[in-house]
Amino acid sequence: MPAAAADTKSVETKKVAVLAASDVELKQAKEILTKLSGAADADRQAAADELVAFVQSNGVRALKQCNIVDAITKDINNKKNTGARQSGIAAINAFSTVAQAEPFTIAFLSALLELQADKQNAVKDAAAETAKNMVLNFNPNAAYLLIPRILEGLGNSCKWQTKMLSLALIDSLAKNHSKEFFVTIPDVIPVVSDCMWDTKADVKKAATATMGNICTLIENKDIERFIPAVIGCINKPENVPETIHLLGATTFVQEVDSATLSIMVPLLGRGLNERATPIKRKAALIIDNMCKLVDDPEVAAPFLPLLLPALEKVQDVVADPECRGVVQKALATLARVGQSGAQIFSKQEKTDKVNATFKELLPEYDAAIAPLADYLSQMALGLCTAKNFFKNEWVKSLSPYVKAFVADAQVDALVTKALDKCEEAVTPKDLEEEDDEGEDLCNCEFSLAYGAKILLNRTALRLKRGRRYGLCGANGCGKSTLMRAIANEQVDGFPPKSELKTVYVEHDIDGSEADTPLIDFIISSEGVETKDREQVHKILREYGFTEEMVTSMPIGALSGGWKMKLALARAMLMNADILLLDEPTNHLDVVNVAWLENYLLGLKTVTSIIVSHDSGFLDHVCSDIIHYEANYKLKRYGGNLSEFVKKVPKAASYYSLDAAQIKFAFPEPGFLEGIKTKERAILKMKNVDFQYPGTSRKQLTNISMQCSLSSRVAVIGPNGAGKSTMIKLLTGEIESEIGTIWKHPNLRIAYVAQHAFHHIEKHLDITPNEYIQWRYATGEDREELEKVDRVITEEEEKQMNQAFVIEGEKRVVDELVGRRKLKQSYEYEVTWVGRSSVDNLWISRQKLENMGFSKKIAEVDALEAAKLGLNRPLTSKEIEKHLTEVGLEPEFATHSRIRGLSGGQKVKLVIGAAMWNKPHMLVLDEPTNYLDRESLGALAGAIKEYGGGVVIVTHNREFSEALCTEVWKVDNGNLVASGHNWVSGNGTTKIDEKEEEDQVDAQGNTVKAAKKKVKLTSKELRKKKKDRMERRKRGEEVFTSEDEF
Repeated sequence: MPAAAADTKSVETKKVAVLAASDVELKQAKEILTKLSGAADADRQAAADELVAFVQSNGVRALKQCNIVDAITKDINNKKNTGARQSGIAAINAFSTVAQAEPFTIAFLSALLELQADKQNAVKDAAAETAKNMVLNFNPNAAYLLIPRILEGLGNSCKWQTKMLSLALIDSLAKNHSKEFFVTIPDVIPVVSDCMWDTKADVKKAATATMGNICTLIENKDIERFIPAVIGCINKPENVPETIHLLGATTFVQEVDSATLSIMVPLLGRGLNERATPIKRKAALIIDNMCKLVDDPEVAAPFLPLLLPALEKVQDVVADPECRGVVQKALATLARVGQSGAQIFSKQEKTDKVNATFKELLPEYDAAIAPLADYLSQMALGLCTAKNFFKNEWVKSLSPYVKAFVADAQVDALVTKALDKCEEAVTPKDLEEEDDEGEDLCNCEFSLAYGAKILLNRTALRLKRGRRYGLCGANGCGKSTLMRAIANEQVDGFPPKSELKTVYVEHDIDGSEADTPLIDFIISSEGVETKDREQVHKILREYGFTEEMVTSMPIGALSGGWKMKLALARAMLMNADILLLDEPTNHLDVVNVAWLENYLLGLKTVTSIIVSHDSGFLDHVCSDIIHYEANYKLKRYGGNLSEFVKKVPKAASYYSLDAAQIKFAFPEPGFLEGIKTKERAILKMKNVDFQYPGTSRKQLTNISMQCSLSSRVAVIGPNGAGKSTMIKLLTGEIESEIGTIWKHPNLRIAYVAQHAFHHIEKHLDITPNEYIQWRYATGEDREELEKVDRVITEEEEKQMNQAFVIEGEKRVVDELVGRRKLKQSYEYEVTWVGRSSVDNLWISRQKLENMGFSKKIAEVDALEAAKLGLNRPLTSKEIEKHLTEVGLEPEFATHSRIRGLSGGQKVKLVIGAAMWNKPHMLVLDEPTNYLDRESLGALAGAIKEYGGGVVIVTHNREFSEALCTEVWKVDNGNLVASGHNWVSGNGTTKIDEKEEEDQVDAQGNTVKAAKKKVKLTSKELRKKKKDRMERRKRGEEVFTSEDEF
């Protein structure tokens, strides 16, 4: 907390007038010292008190000028005279209550510790009592100066009695001056740990007790319950593996300070040196998780030299690649903490800066009070190290000593000036731009977690009225969680809704509102101030809704774009102070995005916080960017996205898809029988019309198109034009009664819907890995089985159950059980009701279609296609590897439930699940809605390298133009295609069917892939025929079919 600036012009800087000791003073001091040195036990205290009174009367200068310090030093070091030693101790004890004498008496602490080994019990007892009184009576902030001297008493060469008193003094400081002692814990713990291995049982026991007392001051709740086990590991290193396991199961969410690190780092260092690889991995994981929560790089700096070499050694020698991966993450975290950009001053640098400050501020002084000036600087250094910059603390702690240099009236001014200068000198400069203009709506500090994951740690959030803040960060960093927390009044210090009207606009409207008319929906919404239907009707029309939409259309009939616009309209009718817009451009076409931009730019008194992956939108709208930093902080950058990228170049992936650092990879599609070039059609739609039941007009009219393996198609058009409807027809989600839709029999299509989460909404309580195992457990994609073109209606069932005349007799089809090639088509093995398998017949595809078995044919085709695509083992490890290739880390793919994933992570899961069976076509409906810029760039890269066809419905022009060579524009139910390349397919390179790789199944067995058959030349055939004839002469069994290949 910065102190208020002080007016120090009145602080005099002339030399302090220190009188030389007069002969009378010298004589008087000598008499008192002589009396004290030879005093009997009963008179010793009175003589010591007389000496203190003399110093207080003549000033602290007398301690040096009248040789009092020298006399006391001589007495306590007098090995031959027990009384002299006791007299010296009595003098020190008496001076322990005099504040200005502290700089002189603190030097005697080491001697008092040594006197614990004195042969005379009276001396030992007096020395112990005096040392304890010094610790109790000294300025509490003197703990920073006392501890180094106390720790000297725990050195290996010290007597055991000295160690016992040193440990007792540490206990006293920890108990009576815990706040001031806390900053010294990182220095104390290693020394006390060594004493826990002392050969003297008493010292060992006392050190263990002291360690426990110290650790009670550590306020980190994450490790609190493990502290006894951690202390136990110091005495019993064999317990390290078990303790590491216990800590490995802990979720770290609290800020990690130097005290926490000081107790944990030695244990983790031992864990890294264990022989067992799992323990090394656990230790590295704990280091990674803990150091992410280090708020101050200065806290981590002393521990990096201990952890970095140990981690680097493990990285170099461990054989397990997963363990190396965890170690690399920990190293990256430590590198980030150590190089966070903040300036870190060493202890010597701080000492020099503080000394220079007091040298500048204090007037010139006599050598007799030089120890006071040094003590003053050291006390201030302790306060700076503890980051204690409270004015009242500085005045209380330093004033008694400053009085020796300036008049009482000037003391506060000098201390305040020292505080300002010291804080400025030793505090790293905050690089965040100042933002003092405008009205503050919010200025708070808070932490935020989602489940067991820390998102923000003691971060500041300051919002100004009328600003438009873009909230930027990677998928899963907690952008949407923060906005929901603000909306739900769960952010500490954020003004409640009764003071600050905050409205959250989500991606989608609740499905329970599907049948609600638009006006009823808005009027019934909590927070909407107007209840006038005419006024709401007028406003909706102004926002672009047609009369039919406003008067008769329910919410469920609106397209995704119009639903988003309705949610925005509702938010605007709530007269909010702050609009929380979560992906507001999702599903909006170019016209409506431009409308939204203009609307937000026109809000001069309303603040907006915007999460969006549309870089152009953020560029046009934002006045500031709030960025999720790597240290779990929010940082504001003035300007739009372009300006932000100039200041933070590594964030270029928010601005350019090509700048993405991560990579996705899609599996190559399998070979399609009969498809020799990538330009040949594998899917066609001809003269297709479609109309939803209950609507007054057709959604699609006379649609004709086709796709190939080389297709890169962008489907564009305004909201409600029919884009998603056409895609659903293409993929079999819905079916049309007018027109023809043809697919290659072996074609596999991966489809990611506009509302992508519908794929997984029934499986939120399992992991992504388990979801894929469930989805493909039967050998087919279970999602395909639910499509309309696979579900048999009652009429179709009735048609298939009738008897057909086959080979002169009536038969009823039971099932289609197989398929084989027939010229340019296929024929299918048919079983009959009431007949055995020997009566099975092969019937051509065309004949079965005429009999009404199209969906049964599609079922067999899909099963055959699945067999071709599912030649990979459905094992947890294989699925984990596959999901990693689409950007979902093992931590989320295998060890986290779907419910806990962010929106972007769920989309990655849906894409990964759809791509598992190596599809020939990928159909993406608004893929940019939930993916961050980094993931969008990676997705674009994977699509460019993908060997199958791609169809993308998107309003994101940047994304489509970067990838697509064909454009299908859908408007008013009509399709206008441009950029087609199908006709050039005749001259393209032929597709070679690649040999498949061997696979390893779940039991570890190697499954040999079928090898391609190669036609033999005439020469090779003659050689084989000759070899066959020789084998026949030898009596071996020979087959003529060997000649075929």
